[in-house]
Order: sequence, then C-alpha cells, then structure tokens
Amino acid sequence: MRAPDVDPEEFRPLPATGRRFTRERHVRLGDVTSQGRVRLDALAGYLQDVAADDVDDAGLVGAWVLRRLVLALGEPPRYRDAVTLTTFCSGSGSRFAERRTTLTVGGRVAVEAVALWVYVDEAGRPARLRDWFFDLYGEAAAGRQVRSRLRHPPPTPGALGRPWPLRVADIDVLDHVNNAASWTAVEDELGRRHPTRHLTRAEMEYRQPVDLEEAIELRTSVEADGLACWLTHDDEVRTSARVWFA
Repeated sequence: MRAPDVDPEEFRPLPATGRRFTRERHVRLGDVTSQGRVRLDALAGYLQDVAADDVDDAGLVGAWVLRRLVLALGEPPRYRDAVTLTTFCSGSGSRFAERRTTLTVGGRVAVEAVALWVYVDEAGRPARLRDWFFDLYGEAAAGRQVRSRLRHPPPTPGALGRPWPLRVADIDVLDHVNNAASWTAVEDELGRRHPTRHLTRAEMEYRQPVDLEEAIELRTSVEADGLACWLTHDDEVRTSARVWFA
C-alpha cells in the first residue's frame, strides 16, 4: 500500500499535547468514482465535516471560510472503507488558522490534509482571533505562525475552456458554491482525461466566492505530471486547482 509522501514542515505531525479531535465514517456509494476511489469532492466534504464537528464539540460560535486545501494521497479510501479522521490546529495567523487532518483506513495512513481557514464575523468579513481560540487550540499549534498567501499561477496561455453550469445544490448557507462542490469540476476533468491515474497530491485555492447566477468557465491545462484547473468569471479566477499523478 502506498503511503502519502509528505514534508513535515508542510504537513505537521500530530502534537504530543493539545487538542485533537477524531471522528469515523464509511465511504458510501455516492462518494466514489466508477473505479471505487473516493472522489476529491467527497474527501473535501469529509474534511469540512470533521472540522465543523470539532468546532461544535468545543462549543465555539462563528463561521470559517476555506482559503486553501492541500491533500497528499497515498492509497485513497475506497468504497465501503471505514475511515478515521483525526484533526488538530497546526498554526495560526491574526485572522486565520491552519488545520491538519490525517485519514487512516485499517490503521494505515491513506490521506494527509492541511487546510487554511479564515475566521469571519456575521457580515462575512475576516475577524481577529481572540483568547478563546488560543485557549482551545494554542497548545497544539505551539505558537507556529502561518501565512495566507496563495500560490497558484493564473491560467496558462492556451488553456482549454468550457462552460461550467452551476446547480442550486452547489450552494451552501453562506450563499456561495460550497468548497467541496468546487472539486467536482476537477473530478469531471480527471474522469474525461485520466480516469485511472493514481493521484499523489491535490491542491485547491479559493480566491473569491462563486455565486449561483454567475457564468463560470472551467479552464484546464494538461501538464506532464498532472492537471491544472481554474474556475473563472469574466476572466477573473475564482478558484484554482492542481493535481499531480504518480
């Protein structure tokens, strides 16, 4: 079985002390590709759910908006697998925090994830993290500072484009396309171009919200070792993704 190839500076190991939170779930029929691999959008949903469960369990209020998600994939979960997700805070900034999550199947590490979440107030604006946050997550984060800078380049010249119609089902309670739903565009391209390739890494960056009434174009560039995708509106990048193959 393949294990994820990770840099411990990027994917911080589980701390010896501090808050950690664990949940279990099963991979269901609606979560997988025709080959039985868990889809990236379903995987993003698992990560979103365990993060929300952690916050709810701690009794915190307020909302968090995903800014960036990076996945390191070994042997991804498959249909009917029982998955254990363990999550903790691995760093913070003034208005955002980094969350690490490890997914295991039968005791082996299947996926490592690192996500940057921005804390927002009732008006949807980034809000400063206060003592309540550091009292709960500070020990695990151990004072590690993280940055919110995004890294993906703009669409490459000649990137192929096609309309990407949005569905009402893609919209969440924040009235934008949910972060997990954005991965369906990547899975659609993978299914069309590389349905059987083994994925080793996947990244998504959320630059601006995507609204239901917008005309979205999916642009794609095939690279030697993977695939790059951009969701754009009037040539403005809203979301970008990159996937690497073995």
